[in-house]
Parts: sequence; C-alpha cells; structure tokens
Amino acid sequence: MPRQDAGRLMLGKYVSDKKISWKRRRRLGTAVAGNTPTASFLTKIGKMQSAGCRLCRIAQEARGESTDGLAAETHGHINSAGCEVMATTIATAHHFIWRHLYDSMHAASKPKSQLNFVTLGKESNMSTLWRRKEFLRICSKEELAEKAQDIGVTIDFVCCYYWKQ
Repeated sequence: MPRQDAGRLMLGKYVSDKKISWKRRRRLGTAVAGNTPTASFLTKIGKMQSAGCRLCRIAQEARGESTDGLAAETHGHINSAGCEVMATTIATAHHFIWRHLYDSMHAASKPKSQLNFVTLGKESNMSTLWRRKEFLRICSKEELAEKAQDIGVTIDFVCCYYWKQ
C-alpha cells in the first residue's frame, strides 16, 4: 500500500474503529491476511483439489469450452474485472463510485469556477465528445489521435475529465 493514508497504520485504524461493524472489519482482515475462503486458499489448506475460479469454470462449461488453465480464484481475481462472471458487477460498482465522485466534485465546485464538467449525467467517449463544437475548437479528433499515438496512449477511453473553457 504505497499510497498516502493507505498503509498498515490506516488498516489498523480501520480495524480498531468501533463505529465500523465487526463484519466489515473481519472481512477486511481476512482479505488482507489472504485467508478468504476462495478456491486458491481452500486448495492451499487441502479442502479443494483445484485453485481455478469456480465462477469462470461454470461460465466456460455453460459455453461448452475447455476449463483447462482457469485463472486462480483469489480475492483479487473475484473482486476485479479479471473474473469474467464478476466483470459486469465490478464495472457497475466502479461506474457507480466514479459517478458519485464526479457528482460530488461538481456539487462542491465554486460558482465562479471556469471549469465545466462536460459529461454530467452521462459518459462519453472521444468520438461523441468531438461532435461538440467546443472540442473541435481545441483540435480535431485526428490531431488528438495522432498526438496520443506519439506518446503511446490509446484515446478510446471514457472521458469524464474537466475541460477548461
């Protein structure tokens, strides 16, 4: 946890905070300790024979695909978009959190701010943003794509950043 306020000291504060339910504190403790009852952990202690992700196995079997070489079912795998079954749920949670953060930043902005939130209420990609005249005044979509290519960045991402008028 290299980020500021995200190290062991912060974990200790969280786990010892009586305002947070015991269930949540215990869940964090088991995740950090690496003993969440995932297939990986259960295989490690001899309770399962395969560490492969059970959710990915079910999905692949339903499609009639081979289940050889499944990703290990770890806490990180099932809580990330790496698990094909959980990917939609994780993405939905990510978008909900981002939308809440974005709306909170907009609500906290000062009335005289020159920053304009360009995608309030919806998400946009580069193609839809560059249909707007104010973006075309900055540069063309092609010029942006060329510059992004020069610096090795893919521009096909959801754009929810500030645009200064």
